[in-house]
Formats: sequence, C-alpha cells, structure tokens
Amino acid sequence: MSKQTMALRWADVLEHEANSHGKTDYKHKAAAELRRLHEVNAELVEALNEIIWGADAMGWSTLKVKAALAKIKEEG
Repeated sequence: MSKQTMALRWADVLEHEANSHGKTDYKHKAAAELRRLHEVNAELVEALNEIIWGADAMGWSTLKVKAALAKIKEEG
C-alpha cells in the first residue's frame, strides 16, 4: 500500500467532519476538490517522468524537471 498524501488525508478529515456534523456541504466540496487535485498532480508527475525519460535519451538537461519532482515527493 502506498503512502497517503497530505491532500488525501485532509480530504478524509473533511469528509469525516462533514458526515459527523451535517449541513457542511462546503466540506464535501473541499474534500472532492482535494481528491481532484491529487489526481491531476499524479497525472503531472507521470508526464514529468516521461519528459525526463525522453530528455535523458536525447542528452538534454532535466535538472529543473527533476528538482520539481523532488519537491513534489518531499511535500507528499
């Protein structure tokens, strides 16, 4: 099982709070948005990894892309 990201942990907290206290539709919406952004982030990470693979094969510098990926992993 993979490590759950902070975004998904907060989404779970918001869902729990919304389900426990009622009339907190904004919490459901916020949780849904965090989950959506988590999915977008995963797609971007996959694309960046493909860019690195292609650029490395061509001998191009990928330092900025690798730095961005490292930052994403740190914040996970």
